[in-house]
Amino acid sequence: MMVSEARKTVNRAIIHILRSQKGVYINSMEKVTFDITGMTCSACSARVEKTVSQLNGVEEASVNLLTNNMVATFDPAVTTASGIAKAVEGAGYGAFPRTQKKAAAQTAENPAKLEMQSMKRRVIISAVFTIPLFYIAMGEMFAWPLPSFLTGMENAMIFAFTQFLLVLPVIFVNFRYYATGFKNLIKRAPNMDTLIALGSGAAFGYGIYAIYKIAWGLGAGDMAVVHQFSMDLYFESAAMILTLITLGKFFEARAKSHTSDAITKLMDLAPKTAIVLRDESEQEIPVDDVVAGDVLVVKAGAAVPVDGIITEGHSSIDESAITGESLPVEKNTGDKVTGGTVNRSGYFKMRATAVGEDTALAKIIRLVEDATSSKAPIAKMADKISGIFVPVVIIIAIAAILIWLLLGQSFEFALTTGISVFVISCPCALGLATPTAIMVGTGRGAANGVLVKSAEALEVAHSIDTVVLDKTGTVTEGKPVVTDIATNNTSRAQLLALAASLEKLSGHPLADPIIAEAEKEGLALVTVTDYTLIPGQGITGDWDGKLLYAGNRKLMGQNDIDTTPLQNKEETFASEGKTPLYFAQDKELLGVIAVADTVKPTSKQAIAELQSMGIDVIMLTGDNARTAEAIRRQVGLKKVIAEVLPEDKEREVRRLQQQGKKVAMVGDGINDAPALARADTGIAIGAGTDIAIESADIVLMRSDLMDVPSAIQLSHAVMRNIRQNLFWAFIYNSIGIPVAAGVFYGAFGWLLNPMIGAAAMSFSSVSVVLNALRLRFFKPKWHTQTEGTVIAGETNTITTKIEKENTEMEKTIGIEGMSCGHCSAAVKKALDAVEGTQDVQVDLEGKKATLKVSPSITDDMLRSAVEDAGYEVTSIS
Repeated sequence: MMVSEARKTVNRAIIHILRSQKGVYINSMEKVTFDITGMTCSACSARVEKTVSQLNGVEEASVNLLTNNMVATFDPAVTTASGIAKAVEGAGYGAFPRTQKKAAAQTAENPAKLEMQSMKRRVIISAVFTIPLFYIAMGEMFAWPLPSFLTGMENAMIFAFTQFLLVLPVIFVNFRYYATGFKNLIKRAPNMDTLIALGSGAAFGYGIYAIYKIAWGLGAGDMAVVHQFSMDLYFESAAMILTLITLGKFFEARAKSHTSDAITKLMDLAPKTAIVLRDESEQEIPVDDVVAGDVLVVKAGAAVPVDGIITEGHSSIDESAITGESLPVEKNTGDKVTGGTVNRSGYFKMRATAVGEDTALAKIIRLVEDATSSKAPIAKMADKISGIFVPVVIIIAIAAILIWLLLGQSFEFALTTGISVFVISCPCALGLATPTAIMVGTGRGAANGVLVKSAEALEVAHSIDTVVLDKTGTVTEGKPVVTDIATNNTSRAQLLALAASLEKLSGHPLADPIIAEAEKEGLALVTVTDYTLIPGQGITGDWDGKLLYAGNRKLMGQNDIDTTPLQNKEETFASEGKTPLYFAQDKELLGVIAVADTVKPTSKQAIAELQSMGIDVIMLTGDNARTAEAIRRQVGLKKVIAEVLPEDKEREVRRLQQQGKKVAMVGDGINDAPALARADTGIAIGAGTDIAIESADIVLMRSDLMDVPSAIQLSHAVMRNIRQNLFWAFIYNSIGIPVAAGVFYGAFGWLLNPMIGAAAMSFSSVSVVLNALRLRFFKPKWHTQTEGTVIAGETNTITTKIEKENTEMEKTIGIEGMSCGHCSAAVKKALDAVEGTQDVQVDLEGKKATLKVSPSITDDMLRSAVEDAGYEVTSIS
């Protein structure tokens, strides 16, 4: 395990280095997905995987029995895709390299549903002939009425031959078991079909032997022999075994068809056509024909065809299918849009930036498919057991027959035990235990905006005991905003307008939020000249003959500006981790504006959730200790490591691992990539950089820290489900095989009928798949609210400040034309009249209105309400 983890870390580091040094090295390994035909159980998939893995040049092969495919990573200089396909065919199966378009068609067709339809036909045909066969065979035993030509010793041959004719169609329609089973037996790679073929074949063969004995008895006049073998034909057992197993396969296929629902739904999101502007006219073309740089038109109600940037217009975009976020997101010119999302309102033009396999949706589908095709360590263990399971069962069945014969039992008794052992043994339950849970679990995660890149990542995540958080962009929003404005003998609007006018010349990172705040409030900026930068203190400039100052307390002191009126405010802001900036005009202090990178609304609750799960949470930040301490208090952290250089993050993660911790690293920036690669589980914020996302094991599409405990809980749920599946599969076989072999016959008189064994075997496979499907209803359980109150229950039973914010949006409307209290009252009345608005507040001096609106309220509705009241709307944010 230690070697495996070390190799994983080294490989990730190498991949990171290679990807970050483009052009220095080109990775020669190639990854190809193959469609595999002829697999029926985990012994088949284990054989295919073993065959391919042993080929020279193959680095890794992973076979998925659920989706009937294989992902092979190989060196094209040593072997080829056709060479791999040939090796698989040599093992008795079919292999076909899958192209991207073929992959899309394959997913659209859903192989599991095609298999289900095939199984349904076989079940119907089998049942049509098995039911009358069973009735005839058991009629005399249960005193059921039978036609006279089927009763009596004189009609024994008709009785036997009728059953023989009825079993033939059942064998014919299910002949695949025999073709595959005996072929694999000859190749010394027996699988579940081999067990079915041997069990039902032995029953059928014994039935033919019984017909000959009946014929001999009738010819010799030995009615005792005729009666004995009329009751031991076993044709009904052969037919019932095949029918029940096929019925089980049908239920299994039907259940399996739902495990790939997540991928199918993602595929369905991709629109089939797009409206492109060419030669100044709109043309509807297949989305596959769209190229990067095309200008597309997206109308209200239409899906966004590809990834791009809005060049004209605005919209309210429903991104729930991609991010899991239920509220529509307002988009304007310059904003990015993602293919597969839906334009709920508005009309816009966009320039395509990513098409085909490069779109975010295509990458998500590829991630989900890769995760379901990969194998967790626990699955590899189950596959190894399945690989030796069938040969062991065959040995047990033959041994049971020989031992009972040596003990003096009849051949019929001994054969019954052998057939029962063949048909009750179920390697399928072992083989399906892990991949079904992995597929449903990763699909459920994708539906909630949590993308798991591999099955191994899902398994490792459940053992995490320490979570390391990057601060900027992870715990906080990642961009500074104006948090507080304190004035001194001036209005808020006047201070903000002068501050933004002066800061506009500086280009300093803290200038942007001040300018943005002024623009949001619709304030007119003034012209500032004679701009001067004073290093370590601030800036100055001239406005209409007045000298303006912006900077720290040192700048104010050196220019004899008294900061006493607002000094307490400044110290309070600083203690809260904010950056206070003084502003003055000539020798008069105007005020203090505090700027900070604010904490995300859900960060505090997410950290509380992780701590309630018994997980240590540590925050790393390059900020000074004072700011780090302020953030720590806000979010309820117990430990923060401040003033950490980007290159030191990986070292901190390694130090924790050396203490025996299982570490998850959550980050979003390029400087987080080494730490993400080093961690046992790397979790990237979806809004982060491509390099961070490439280096991570799990990607959070919503950039919401609450998805971290959700992902860990999902991992716990999947691993619990896998253990349940493996436990019942092992228990079933551990009990079923000894009972079938007659181990308890001497003490308790227990002997298993082959038909009951066949039904039990089918039930075991179906139960494993159904248990895995329970993961489709997974919901994270939250135990805390933002205020810290401990509660318990499902997500939908909690009423928190977070949920309230998720159902309401706060809007700020810039308004021109208000001049008195009557005006502000008229605006308030107009906005109150819009159904779905509440908490309307009108600021006459600030020329704005703030209110909360439901998701159904659009900006156009608010604009119309204000303009109908006789006022001009300058901005809505």
